[in-house]
Amino acid sequence: MKTADEQLDLLVQGCETVVTRDELKKKLEQGRPLRAKLGCDPTAPDLHLGHSVVLRKLRQFQDLGHKAVLIIGDYTALIGDPTGQNKTRPMLSEADIQRNARTYFEQAGKILDTAPDKLEIRRNSEWLAKMSFADVIRLASQMTVARMLERDTFEKRHKSGEPISVHEFLYPLMQGHDSVMIKADVELGGTDQTFNNLVGRDLQRNDGQEPQVVMILPILEGLDGAEKMSKSKGNYIGIGETPKDMFGKTMSIGDDLMWRWYSLLFFKTPAEIAELKKGHPMEAKKALAHAIVAQYHGAAVADHARGDFDKQFSKKDLADVAESLTVPAGEIWIVELVEKTGKFRSRGDIRRVIQQGGVMLDGQKITDDRARVAVRDGQILKAGKLVVVRLKAG
Repeated sequence: MKTADEQLDLLVQGCETVVTRDELKKKLEQGRPLRAKLGCDPTAPDLHLGHSVVLRKLRQFQDLGHKAVLIIGDYTALIGDPTGQNKTRPMLSEADIQRNARTYFEQAGKILDTAPDKLEIRRNSEWLAKMSFADVIRLASQMTVARMLERDTFEKRHKSGEPISVHEFLYPLMQGHDSVMIKADVELGGTDQTFNNLVGRDLQRNDGQEPQVVMILPILEGLDGAEKMSKSKGNYIGIGETPKDMFGKTMSIGDDLMWRWYSLLFFKTPAEIAELKKGHPMEAKKALAHAIVAQYHGAAVADHARGDFDKQFSKKDLADVAESLTVPAGEIWIVELVEKTGKFRSRGDIRRVIQQGGVMLDGQKITDDRARVAVRDGQILKAGKLVVVRLKAG
């Protein structure tokens, strides 16, 4: 079993902020399993690698003998946390929340140890739904408006004259109350959750509990290396994506971003990254892509994905790795043909790829986005860096 100091060094690795490191060390020195909390609102059904950063840190707690407490915010999701937004999020329906929560369980289980002694799953409706109006007033009395406006999103909206609904002020209080109810020793979150997590410390202290340690992890940049990973921005790798897409998308990122992904997704130390940099960047990137696929699909599948990638991009043996795509026989607009692969967000994106020379049909480059092409059985369509399909005329 690792000592408190050894655990501390592992757990703080990759964190942007720890409030406080000394408090965490004291908790670890108690020699008991800590309760490490992560709250997640089921506002969307799919998780991506950005979500995995904090989930993998939670798994690290589990591997060291501590208990992960996953709070599914089925009640806080009714409000919608405005974190990172310039306006109030729309409230979700109960049906949407329950459907998203089921999918979330399945995907988070690919990272977390789901054994009962390692994972406790709670829904905050257990306690929030039972609160009376008097209980809500007592909870609200623990926070001033001035303190609430310290939250950067609220402060910006207030200064710009954008409306802030009163119910939005309840969100940090509800999240903090979760920590009180489950007696959290630690709460994990991204940088956009710092304010909410610190509120939990205040409420626990008011309740006579030892305040939780807050551990803030960086936000993972998406495929473009510029903005945070987001489905709405189209710069993400979903946890549920195919091994081929996972591997190919990872291989498309820049070298600088690769090292950051190593750090955030696999907690590689600066020394370990320095050692990786001694080799060829392409091999390091393939190793990263393999590790990501193996995490969600297994090592054997990751081996196969790497083999397919090598065939497609190193050996140019496209026919061996092409997926089958059935399309109507006869002539078809090239943009519509590429669209049928389902790999592009919009026709505008497809037009750009065509105009940049990224589309080939049976080895012939097509650069006119107005062209019509004849579809025959067995043709190989290549679009962009990742899409290779064998056409089947139906």
